[in-house]
Order: sequence, then C-alpha cells, then structure tokens
Amino acid sequence: MTTTRRQFLGRSAASLGAVATAVTAAAPVRAAAPAAPPTLRAPRLRPGDTIALINPSGAVYERAPYAIAAESLQALGFKVREAPNLRARYGHFAGTDAQRAADVNAMFADPTVHGLLALAGGSGGNRMLPLVDYAAIRRTPKFLGGFSDLTALINAVQVQTGLVTFHCPVGVSEWNAFSVGWLRGAVMDAQALTLANPQDKDDTLVAKSGRISTLRGGKARGALVGGNLAVLAAMAGSAYWPRFDGAILFLEDINEYIYRVDRMLSTLKLSGALDRVAGVVLGGFTNCGPGDGNYGTLTLDEVFDDYFKPLNVPVYSGALFGHVKRKFTLPVGLEVEMDADAGTMRFLQPAVT
Repeated sequence: MTTTRRQFLGRSAASLGAVATAVTAAAPVRAAAPAAPPTLRAPRLRPGDTIALINPSGAVYERAPYAIAAESLQALGFKVREAPNLRARYGHFAGTDAQRAADVNAMFADPTVHGLLALAGGSGGNRMLPLVDYAAIRRTPKFLGGFSDLTALINAVQVQTGLVTFHCPVGVSEWNAFSVGWLRGAVMDAQALTLANPQDKDDTLVAKSGRISTLRGGKARGALVGGNLAVLAAMAGSAYWPRFDGAILFLEDINEYIYRVDRMLSTLKLSGALDRVAGVVLGGFTNCGPGDGNYGTLTLDEVFDDYFKPLNVPVYSGALFGHVKRKFTLPVGLEVEMDADAGTMRFLQPAVT
C-alpha cells in the first residue's frame, strides 16, 4: 500500500501527540515546599546554667583552646559540660559525621544541659546535617550558638525546627567586653536589642574602624538568615538552606579571593535567593583580597555593587560580625528591622523567652 506524504505527516503528528500526552501524564507533580514551622524561642540562659561545648566542624589539635573556652564560659557564670566526642578527630574533622551529630542530639536531649555552644569553626558541618534529630530539638528548645562553619548547623536547625539560633562567638573566640555585652543582652537579659556599631575615633579626626557604608538606603523588616558566605553557598538546594523570601540576609567571610566571593554570590543570584530578600547586611570580609598575580580584578566594593545594588532593597556593609575581633550576637530566624542609612538592626522582640 502506498502512503502519501500527507498521510505520513498526519500519522507522525498523531504519534508525537500521543508521546507528548504520555510524557505529560508520567511527569511527576512537584510537591509544594513544606510550610515553615512556627518560630520557637529558647529559654534565656541564666548564671548557673550548664553550657555544653560541642564541635560539629573542624578538629582542634592543641589542649589550650579547650581550657580557654571552658574558663571563658565559667567567667560568664555558667557550668561547662564537654560533649562526649568533643576531643575526637577524624582527619581534619572533629570526629566522624556520626560522632559530631550524636553530640548535638545528646546535648539537646540531656535535661541538665541548658545550651550548646560550638568550640570552634573549621569545616565539615554540612556533612552531618542529615544525622541531626530535628524533631527532638523542637521538643527541647535550647540556646545553640556559633559562627563561621556553624552557619550550616544554626541555619539547618532554624529551618527544620523554627528555633531561633545564634550567630555568635565560639568557645575559642576572644571574649572581649563588646562581644560579651551583646551576647548577654541577647541570650541572658532577653532584650530587644538594636545592633549598632560604635563610632570609635581613638586618636584620629574621624573613625576608621567600625565604619558603615550604605549601598542602598532604606528600612526593611524580615527574618534574619545567613552567616558565612562559603558555607551558605555550599548548602544551596538542600533541605537545610534558609527560606529567603522576605528575609534580611547577613553575610561574612574570611580568606577568600575576590573572584571566589564573586562566584559564591553568583550561586545565590542564580538560585534566585538574592532576588527574594527584603534587605542585606554585610559584615567582615576579612583577608578577602585579589590574590597574588590577579591583576585587574574587581574590588570587593565593586563586586558588592554588582550583586546588591540592582536588588532595589536596603543594603549596608561594615556591621560587626564575622571573623572580626568584636562581634554582635545575631538571632537567626528572628524578625528584625534593618536601617541601611543608620547601619542598624533592631530585634522586633526578644530572641529568647
């Protein structure tokens, strides 16, 4: 039987239509993103409470940091408990993923422990996130704090449980009066703080340190999310990544070449995260330079301009958090109001109960 060109084209179209129908029918229906859990605030810390030192990240090889961290917390009026695997080591990690997650789970479950503070940063926090018992944490909310690589854990716990966690000094940080004062106010005195850099002139005509730079003025309100840029970018697309819709994003980093900062910000941009935030606060980008031989690189200021100015939301830089000597305590997940002209962040309620 002879098939005409018209018959062939008609049969081909019908076949393609049948295939398209089958593919459409077989395509999975994308589930809606799970709703954010209600915001949960931990009880405030009080003198005499027990703080557990945990280490979800990098190994600490000397003995002195353990003693310094414990003595610092004791000087703040706390009792100190070492998590069972605090001194463990697996390569450059502070124990295996299972050991580090087990310490987090055990210290949240222990009724004699009132809060958990990371001993140090490093790397490896992302690896153990699937092993954390988030349901148990929600049942027993407690203070959880740290910064740098702890960006992974404090954001994951907040996303999965709704618990307000804290970007704050770790055990081996320098516990100067500035850092201690903001920690006390946020997690012990339950104050609705306004975080503002001091204007220290020292012996100069104008202030050189702690300067605020307004990239785009204005005010915005939203839940505070963020932390270390490198760690945050490495969490992209996971179930532990923050919810950026209407959020106030805060970022810091250390020892990254400018081109790497650019690359990591491009991850946030291409994922759509930057386009969903209500405002941005930039902290310390310590030792983030062009690197040897990188002639003609963009400056850090220019990179920030490229990514943040087109967002048309308030943005300022220079806030005192990150790998800097003096540190604010920032409540991850708490609603705040930022003022990019004044360079401030105001808690809309206390971060603890």
